Amino acid sequence: MRIVVQRVLESSVKVDNKIVGQINNGFLVLLGIKTTDTKEDADYLVRKLINLRVFSDENDKMNLALKDVNGELLIISQFTLYGDCKKSGNRPSFTDSAKPDIAIPLYEYFVEECKKQISTVQTGIFGADMKVSLINDGPVTIIIDS
Repeated sequence: MRIVVQRVLESSVKVDNKIVGQINNGFLVLLGIKTTDTKEDADYLVRKLINLRVFSDENDKMNLALKDVNGELLIISQFTLYGDCKKSGNRPSFTDSAKPDIAIPLYEYFVEECKKQISTVQTGIFGADMKVSLINDGPVTIIIDS
């Protein structure tokens, strides 16, 4: 599994021009799931995400985690995080991206595990054509692989 974590002041996702998820201060998380990923991968990433210390403390040092600042999560499934561009040509291969029968249960599990620790967790719609907006704070963007 791979997540791209962006610290945001606000973020939203639209499907068919309707907002389906929206947060304020917190993380926009783009979640990619690989064919070989398991619940253990999800558990690892949830721990890393919830405890990632990139929010400023009273000394303006990145020392606080999402749970310390009552931050919110917006989680978006994104199979393109496993796009492979190593071969000749310019079209990425997505053979490492998990098919929906593997990806959907792991995506739902990841979201549910986050909800156990963070009070506001919003999502997009798996597999939908989504339009994501954000105001990146910092900017702070971290990539974490399981």
